[in-house]
Amino acid sequence: MTIVAEHYDYVVGVDTHARTHTYTALAAGTGAVLDTAVFPTTTTGTTRAISWIRRRTTNGDVLAAVEGTSSYGARLTCALLAEDIPVAEVRPPNRNARAMHGKSDAIDAQAATRSVLGQEVGQLIEPRAAGARTALRVLLAARLLMDHQRTANRNALTALLRGIDLGIDARRPLKDAQIATIAAWRTVPHAQADVVVARAEAKRLAIAIRAGTEQLAANRTSLQTLAEELAPGLQETPGIGPVTAAIIVCAYSHHGRIRSEAAFAALAGVAPRPASSGNTTRHRLNRSGDRQLNRAFETIVRTRISFDPVTRDYVARARATGKSSREIRRNLKRYVARSVFRQLQAIMG
Repeated sequence: MTIVAEHYDYVVGVDTHARTHTYTALAAGTGAVLDTAVFPTTTTGTTRAISWIRRRTTNGDVLAAVEGTSSYGARLTCALLAEDIPVAEVRPPNRNARAMHGKSDAIDAQAATRSVLGQEVGQLIEPRAAGARTALRVLLAARLLMDHQRTANRNALTALLRGIDLGIDARRPLKDAQIATIAAWRTVPHAQADVVVARAEAKRLAIAIRAGTEQLAANRTSLQTLAEELAPGLQETPGIGPVTAAIIVCAYSHHGRIRSEAAFAALAGVAPRPASSGNTTRHRLNRSGDRQLNRAFETIVRTRISFDPVTRDYVARARATGKSSREIRRNLKRYVARSVFRQLQAIMG
């Protein structure tokens, strides 16, 4: 395989921030620093930065190594790709590197450049594609916020009903029918001040809970539509619903971003890690990687265990050999990651 230093003539590293980006241009063959500059993140500043890149990298192929392509560097990434400048996503320097070389925007930009020089071109991390995938990420972030808010409102309502007797049995989790009843309450005349205030607050919380439920339902419908558009048939796989499908599609993004099913498993935090000692040979759960993607695979596995006959047969056989429930789920998540990756390669490749 060809490495970046052999394939490209120039590499431009970018350390991204909210207000400014710092750019460093290097000659790929020699590693010599050609120039460093800082430009604002405005549209005009990005245009000036691209012109600067063109002037510093004449008569040769150039690669941009950008930090934070999905956050501070998202707009810059789109602008570079629109100018036919390939972009590779790089991670910020770790603590050991900063302890050795120091910390500044120029140093980080140069580190971003040098971090890709020795990498194989086929193993570069490509930025996540925009369009419908960006819409999916926005919907998932919104869903997380709405779910947290609805849970907080439900907990607050339960606590209120347990603290003040308003005629609702709150010894157990509230049912939807009880919440609907509370949301339809009217003002009680000649009631004590604490009861009036408590009923008004309970009604407000109940209305907020019902609104949150409706918003989550609409969010789920949107996720289902977009996920099916990007990965047709993925939601027909046992255990995969609209939310888990959207998480998987966002993590996979597009063909070429993840080089192998092993890398996909590592990204999801489901690649087994050795935990052997002495006469004991075993593996443990991997707690690194994309935790949202890991939770999606956990949901898929638990769903399959509850209804899928093939999965339940495997669980029974594994338990007969002495495996624990956590070890069984780890094995199943690794299997699901492998099969889902191959499916994504087929339908999104």
